[in-house]
Amino acid sequence: MKKKKFPLTRVILAAVIAFFYIPIVYTVVFSFNSSRSLTHFSGFSLRWYEKMFSSSTTMNAIWMTFVVAILATILSTIIGTITVIGLSKCSRPLRSAVGMINDLPIMNPDIVTAIGLLMFFATMEISKGFVTLLLAHVAFCTPYVMLSITPRLRTLDPNLADAALDLGANPWQALWHAIIPQLMPGIVSGALIAFTMSFDDFVISYFVTGNGVQNISILVYTMSKRINPSINAISTLVIVIITAVLILFNLIPIIRDRAMARRKKEETA
Repeated sequence: MKKKKFPLTRVILAAVIAFFYIPIVYTVVFSFNSSRSLTHFSGFSLRWYEKMFSSSTTMNAIWMTFVVAILATILSTIIGTITVIGLSKCSRPLRSAVGMINDLPIMNPDIVTAIGLLMFFATMEISKGFVTLLLAHVAFCTPYVMLSITPRLRTLDPNLADAALDLGANPWQALWHAIIPQLMPGIVSGALIAFTMSFDDFVISYFVTGNGVQNISILVYTMSKRINPSINAISTLVIVIITAVLILFNLIPIIRDRAMARRKKEETA
């Protein structure tokens, strides 16, 4: 009996997975280290979590990160969705021009966008702080939302809105009940990308924030100048939250499909 050869692709896949996930596991493990060492595990302890939760600076940064990310996600999703739907009714040259403009923030390096926003706020004499941080995040998140929704909109029947109007719906009802539900997969994926981009951003946030307003990435940058194991605790908290959100988003469709299947089975019984 011949032995099965272990494919090289599996080895490469295992190496890639290890490369990405071993540092995450390392961070989680050393967040429970009782000493300040980042190389030697001395014993299990919640010391750094206690320090993190007792630090007003850390908790304010975490709170600010979530507030900005959530608000930026909501605003950029609304703006991006309305813009994409509006552009679908415009002429082709205008759609092409807006599409090229929309690609600029995505293709530009973050440092270029950051300097541009900094100069814009300085020209408009807007004091750097929460407002500038939120506006900057909305500005660079909206193109990702539009990029996510546009392919979905192109697959829709262009006569969908007219059909809804012919059936008695007003323009708002046609938009809300006929078009938006069909775009929902693109809207959700765009919102998730926007939240991730806002939550993870450092370069742009560092340039446009001020007056003591900082998010997690800026806080971690200040901590990285010296050994501070609280970084591991903060990172672990973020990992747990993101994992919980991903599990929730994957479970909701499964639960909904099972509920619909069970309802159909009861109706046919």
